[in-house]
Amino acid sequence: MVRVLFLHPDLGIGGAERLVVDAALALKLRGHDVSFLTNHHDPSHCFKETVDGSFQVRVVGDWLPRKIFGRFYAFCAYFRMLYAAFFASFYLSSREQYDVIFCDQISIGIPVLRLARGRPKIVFYCHFPDQLLSAEGGCLKRLYRAPINFMEEFTIGMSDVTLVNSKFTLRVFQETFRRLNVVPEVLYPSLNTKYFDDMQKKILANEAGSLASLPVNFPGNSFVFLDINRYERKKNHPLALKAFCQLGKNLSASDWKRCRLIVAGGYDTRVVENVEHYNELSDLVKDNGLQDNVVLLRSPSDDEKFMLLHTSHCLLYTPANEHFGIVPLEGMYMSKPVIAVNSGGPTETIVHNSTGYLCDPKEESFSSAMANIIKDDRLRERMGVMGHKRVQQKFSFEAFAQKLDDIVIDLTKNLKNKNE
Repeated sequence: MVRVLFLHPDLGIGGAERLVVDAALALKLRGHDVSFLTNHHDPSHCFKETVDGSFQVRVVGDWLPRKIFGRFYAFCAYFRMLYAAFFASFYLSSREQYDVIFCDQISIGIPVLRLARGRPKIVFYCHFPDQLLSAEGGCLKRLYRAPINFMEEFTIGMSDVTLVNSKFTLRVFQETFRRLNVVPEVLYPSLNTKYFDDMQKKILANEAGSLASLPVNFPGNSFVFLDINRYERKKNHPLALKAFCQLGKNLSASDWKRCRLIVAGGYDTRVVENVEHYNELSDLVKDNGLQDNVVLLRSPSDDEKFMLLHTSHCLLYTPANEHFGIVPLEGMYMSKPVIAVNSGGPTETIVHNSTGYLCDPKEESFSSAMANIIKDDRLRERMGVMGHKRVQQKFSFEAFAQKLDDIVIDLTKNLKNKNE
């Protein structure tokens, strides 16, 4: 058994959070002792595995500011994570010894974590270089970011193992951190397929009472397109809305009448952009007269999200240059064709014309693909079958768990050999 501590900035709802929770589940199923340390954890806005007793979750430093005068988000995030690293190294490690510490997103705490009792091995998972997530800005922004960017590169180089979520991110990593003599391993995120399978069994057994009710009420003959992503502008939800509006020009009146679009995304009132962008999308729906055809949902639960995937007919995935994108895997595993932007991680998960469509980030391209799906039931069903098979063959939870377990075991072998 290996004792593993996951150190994550904010255990909310998102792709990064889903990855670390699934990684923790994978290691727990392999018999390891797993726990979490985080700066923030809201039981009403998180994945259920972090509140149902599956893992011990400690929260430290949540009293520290997330911003100063409406600015300095990165500085505050780094400082909060540094505080958590000191807590782990000098408080927790004096009471509980860890063999491996798995951290992601923010690397500033790695030098401090190396000081923990027993010298645990450090695994850093790079979803995407942080400095590229806030690259826009003028001279003052670049001056402010310069030391933060340097520390990101320097501290990542101090980890024992560096992982990335896709070949796309690997290329970006190597282009960004040119001074690092590090070649990260690609560890594709996966799905907790057992959860999906168990929910499917409940549906087949007609256990309606144990299932979440669908948070929307559409006519029975509706053809539902589903767009799942956080309410952030970079996720490009307007592309789905504009393509859906354009779709009416590509369909007969009867087909268009039964079309519906659900936009479901993570929504946190603490995040100004979430609130602003939700309001922008609401205005876009009203401006196009789509109130009867489009529903915007905020932070659906895991079970509600499953029901949305189960009842929808096609999944839309609109962000460009997405680092990986777990949602397309969820859609494919649920046997839904996926229409996504032809860039980034989705080019590694979706097979064009087989499991869905990879399109230009233009409403005309998306709406054309959407029309193909609604006009041809056999095509839709065939793509769904191929998508499910692809997830099973290439992105299985078992393969993910095995690779992560191998990494952890190899690290601790080296640690034991060194101690001996």
